[in-house]
Amino acid sequence: MTNPPPPRSLPDRLHGHLLGTYGLLALAALLFLVFSLSLPGTFPTRDNISSILSNQSIPAILALGATIPIATGKFDLSIGYGLGLAHVMVMQLIVNEGWPWPLACLAVLCGGVVVGALNGVIVEFGQIDSFIATLGTGSMMYACTGWITDGTRIVPGPQGLPASFTDLYASTFLGLPLPAFYVLAVAAVLWVVLERLPLGRYLYVIGSSPRAAGIIGIPTRTYSVYAFAGSGLVVGFAGVLLAAQQQIGNPSVGLDYLLPAFVGALLGSTTIRPGRANALGTLVAVAVLAIGLAGIGQFGAQFWATPLFNGGTLLIAVGLAGYSARRRLRGGTSASRPSRAEPPAAPAKDRPL
Repeated sequence: MTNPPPPRSLPDRLHGHLLGTYGLLALAALLFLVFSLSLPGTFPTRDNISSILSNQSIPAILALGATIPIATGKFDLSIGYGLGLAHVMVMQLIVNEGWPWPLACLAVLCGGVVVGALNGVIVEFGQIDSFIATLGTGSMMYACTGWITDGTRIVPGPQGLPASFTDLYASTFLGLPLPAFYVLAVAAVLWVVLERLPLGRYLYVIGSSPRAAGIIGIPTRTYSVYAFAGSGLVVGFAGVLLAAQQQIGNPSVGLDYLLPAFVGALLGSTTIRPGRANALGTLVAVAVLAIGLAGIGQFGAQFWATPLFNGGTLLIAVGLAGYSARRRLRGGTSASRPSRAEPPAAPAKDRPL
């Protein structure tokens, strides 16, 4: 019998815990400090901070939406297409159908829930891999967007959109852009759901081991559908804000937000609660991306620097997420190693929760 590895010292464990939990937050602070010292006249200004908060609000909300299915071990690749469809539908209902904007927004939010639930049904009851299923439904959403717009932009008439609608994005509160508070509100609700309610615990159990979740009586398919429906609701809300921001219906704009959303959600799973998709971690990850993009933009980076930064960060995020999961697995194996007097445990794939 091989001897178990020697336990790590308390300082080593504390260092590893702090680095894994707060390392990304420290990186965000370090990036802000570096760019502030390098660009003292433009970067640490109130106008620049307000611009970052405003410009990154929709990617942040979309990343929070992507976080929900990831908690169950699924991926919703349709969120970019759903964002494009949602914002086009808002414009279509307000501009071409003459609906009052609150009713149009409510209809789009309800439609987001329905579309998300359909994604969940296809994945869970159709037994189709979430990558393939949501890529297929996303392509269908893109087709619907093109059909609604006939491939052209939806432009309001001379009177424009109602000011009360555009103020959803353009207003400020306490001197900061109002969309930043939307992000905080969505993150707070998601944190409560995932960390404090049974629903969130069920989603995490499903993400860790669907078989174990089924053994203890959790209806895995139902709760996975709930996760996709919640993601659809958040995507619909992001589409409403995008319509208020752009004030035109652009059928192809949603795809630009897909990669940043997944970078934020996956990178967020490596911090605060390493190994788990979590709302606070997603916020920290989005902050790192926002600060980094704003900084390199002010240094005069070319247009291709943004996709390069996002793609590279996505690879790093996936690598860190895998490393964190393996480290948690090794730690759990060491901590649960049976003594000589105990019978060997069942294999991990057959072990109940």
